[in-house]
Amino acid sequence: MTKLDIHQILKLLPHRYPILLVDRVLELDEGKRIKSLKNVTINEPFFTGHFPHRPVMPGVLMLEAMAQTAALLSFATAGVVPDDKTVYYFAGIDGARFKRPVEPGDQLVMEVELLRHKAGIYKFKGVARVGEDIACEAELMCTMRTIA
Repeated sequence: MTKLDIHQILKLLPHRYPILLVDRVLELDEGKRIKSLKNVTINEPFFTGHFPHRPVMPGVLMLEAMAQTAALLSFATAGVVPDDKTVYYFAGIDGARFKRPVEPGDQLVMEVELLRHKAGIYKFKGVARVGEDIACEAELMCTMRTIA
């Protein structure tokens, strides 16, 4: 099982503050699954407006964290080291469910399993947890493209 620290993640993902949502890869089994971690702090810029009286991580950012995790699995599976011409896009989200709010101080652990890939389209099953509790789950479809 491979592990990645933030320095290795920064070499693979184009995302930067405030949209980089993966702090560490805990486990990576190429072609199969990945487990990553996002430390959620009160310093996240979205908490200012979501919500001032009760800070909660937006669900769409939980999905984005799972998609970034999925991208890392895709790159490892395809043997690709992305460059500034590689773009990784969402192609679809199915069955998204939000089951627990994510708040400052939580550690969001994303587990993403590769279900299949064909013709550059990858399909994943993702679950994000805080402790043992499921915070979010969805099936994600993503694609990798090279831009001119």
